[in-house]
Amino acid sequence: MTQQSRLRDVEARLAAACARSGRRREDVQIIAVTKYVSAATAAAAVQAGVRHIGENRWPDAKAKWDTLKGQAIFHYIGSLQTNKVKDVVGRFDYIHSLDRLSLAEAIHKKADSLGMDVPCFIQVNVSGEESKHGLEPDRVREFLGQLTSLPRIRPIGLMTMAPYEAEPEHTRSVFRALRELRDQLNRESAAVSPLTELSMGMSNDFEVAVEEGATWVRLGTVLVGKEEIGAIDAVPSADGDG
Repeated sequence: MTQQSRLRDVEARLAAACARSGRRREDVQIIAVTKYVSAATAAAAVQAGVRHIGENRWPDAKAKWDTLKGQAIFHYIGSLQTNKVKDVVGRFDYIHSLDRLSLAEAIHKKADSLGMDVPCFIQVNVSGEESKHGLEPDRVREFLGQLTSLPRIRPIGLMTMAPYEAEPEHTRSVFRALRELRDQLNRESAAVSPLTELSMGMSNDFEVAVEEGATWVRLGTVLVGKEEIGAIDAVPSADGDG
């Protein structure tokens, strides 16, 4: 299947999900998760019309960034160690996995040295799975308060991963809970600016996520496929990819 045909199929499914939930298609952005494909395949996806690229490790992303910088918007979607922040800030336009104060402080320090702000998603472990990263939902408000002392961090929304389910409908409660948490935080003015974004939904469950309010979906296999370029698991990992 070509990149163009994959994108057409995803677009059709996305449009249908938006229609079912009374949403506008332009309110949902697609991130192509390219961790399991080559730089050439990532470039083909961009040529086909993809604007956003998602990666979860800088060593894996480097070749794609070198090839596509200036042509694509890069999203860091994996768990981020503080000692790797220096490789990420300044190269990735968005960070989807902010989940602790020490990481926020490291991002702020690097961003301040570059004279830039960093749009970040707060990662929330809605499902409570031990294998998932992220803050517990009842800790997000306090964390947002801590971020007010770090002006280079710009929290724009929340991110979560649902458990992998053979029946995607079973993920609905996770996505709904994240949307409800965002809306509650906005009612309480928990962040300096309203949280407008929801990064949720992957290849297996993105239509349900869109029906529940996702503004960014992270699509790997369904959009760019998979290549034999390393050890690949059959089930999505806990690093934000789909």
